[in-house]
Amino acid sequence: MAYLCDQHSQVIVFGNEKGGTGKSTTAMHVVISLLASGARIAVIDLDRRQQTLTRYLENRSSYARKHNLALRCPEVHTLPVSGHPNIAEREQEEAAFLTNFVDRLDPVNDVIVIDCPGSDTPLARLAYALATTLVTPLNDSFVDLDIIAQVDPDTYDVGKLSLYSETIWESRKQRALAGKRGLDWIIMRNRIGTTESKNKRRVDGVLKKLRGRIAFRYVPGLSERVIYRELFPRGLTLVDLIEVGTKLSMSHIAARQELRNLMRNLRLPEKVINQTPRAC
Repeated sequence: MAYLCDQHSQVIVFGNEKGGTGKSTTAMHVVISLLASGARIAVIDLDRRQQTLTRYLENRSSYARKHNLALRCPEVHTLPVSGHPNIAEREQEEAAFLTNFVDRLDPVNDVIVIDCPGSDTPLARLAYALATTLVTPLNDSFVDLDIIAQVDPDTYDVGKLSLYSETIWESRKQRALAGKRGLDWIIMRNRIGTTESKNKRRVDGVLKKLRGRIAFRYVPGLSERVIYRELFPRGLTLVDLIEVGTKLSMSHIAARQELRNLMRNLRLPEKVINQTPRAC
């Protein structure tokens, strides 16, 4: 297992073994927010099948060229695919690709953002071990909560932890053995409905019980809003709306405040925001 030596950058990994939780949308908003603050950002997209974050950034570059806009853009990287016929050696070679990528990007970036696929893969597990911050978005449902732990259907008490939680625990042990600082695991409750319900209260209660047991920070994420789906084809985020001349509605303003709260909750060091943003 290879690890960063004398790490300079923050490595923020967006991971969840369940798809459809808003990982890539959230990652894109975090990336553009950090660029707007002056941080130097590199992006690694590990989701070779969907490549949602890569597509989001391609849409952004295309829209910027078409409309002659100076939109901020990060470097985006995808890993080469090993052609080794042996599975174990193929996985080992691709792990080396990822660690070499991160080691190369580390000295010249303040933040490296890694977007993982919605499944369990060797590269995703390695990304968790490389992360300084792991963000796991969860939709506001017990279906998504099951990725963290089992819940008693009558009492809503927490039962057995999931394989995903055990994977993160193993990543923490690997970081400790390598002498690296602890992993800051953030469970981000995403796509929250605007109306109060028993389900919301129960999910909230279970997450509060869990955070003491498996040591994560539990923060609110982004609500269920149409605007997030509408922005993807243009590669835009909430950060860009004013710059492209969009008249903000009350929903837009509320969504921008959610994003500001999320950025504060990441608790990134001030030193990562000290450079001049790049533009497409």
